[in-house]
Amino acid sequence: MPHSNIEPVARKRARALRSKLTKAERDMWDMLRDLRPYGARFRRETPIGLYIADFAWLSAKLIIEVDGDTHETLAGRAHDARRDAFLMVQGFTILRFDNGQVLEGSDHVFMEIERHVRHLLKDYPEI
Repeated sequence: MPHSNIEPVARKRARALRSKLTKAERDMWDMLRDLRPYGARFRRETPIGLYIADFAWLSAKLIIEVDGDTHETLAGRAHDARRDAFLMVQGFTILRFDNGQVLEGSDHVFMEIERHVRHLLKDYPEI
């Protein structure tokens, strides 16, 4: 018996997406796992309503998206706008990075994420 009200089709799709992470998504997952010892509990490909978030820290209401080329089309932008509007109404903050940022500027990406979550982390080392 499922422990939430997530539709079975969304749960199945999320499971499939978790097994097919892109290189940028794998790199992002490695970054986010570095924050786990400090209390960050990100999940990969997490269903939220009708949508699936690339990475979500549910209790912190934070979503991190790693966007590929399909997000740069008119249809992709329109879908992202609808999706972001729904998620923001649910109380989520959304951070978006494109694949290139993650693959070529991971230090900058990590610092941006760190800036948003530092106040939520426990025993996190000061810079």
